[in-house]
Amino acid sequence: MTAPRDALDRKLLALLQMNARAPTSDLARRLGIARSTVHERIARLEREGVITGYTARLARAPNREMARALVMLAVEQQQVRETVKRLETFPEIRTCLTVSGEFDLFLVVEAERLDRLDEVLDDIAVTPGVRRSRSSIVLATKFDRAPVTEPAPQDTPAS
Repeated sequence: MTAPRDALDRKLLALLQMNARAPTSDLARRLGIARSTVHERIARLEREGVITGYTARLARAPNREMARALVMLAVEQQQVRETVKRLETFPEIRTCLTVSGEFDLFLVVEAERLDRLDEVLDDIAVTPGVRRSRSSIVLATKFDRAPVTEPAPQDTPAS
């Protein structure tokens, strides 16, 4: 993977992370450059492996707490890549990090109900490649410094 080349690449990537579906004309206007330049830069960033794909972020119901668990996984070393690919299929896994020490992966898992979270944790534990798991249920969030992004504008039909 190649790193972004300049500040313009970094600004473009930040805008795409907020809304990957933003029209190139909107991105161009916000960056103060030509639409064709935005298109060319996105194509280059994809070609160079800086952008490896696009994803949908699921909305959370306002004022509704999700059941959350922090999960540590010990994984068979020869199966780490395959295990991570299997874990990617769980929409409830919000974050997957590799870590050093006794465990190999650290997951943040969320579900709408505690019983659903329990089912997901059971499914994760029996995922091929997982040797051992340790889970902790999150009781409360005291603070969260994760960046807050604006919701993507909704497509509205033309009048």
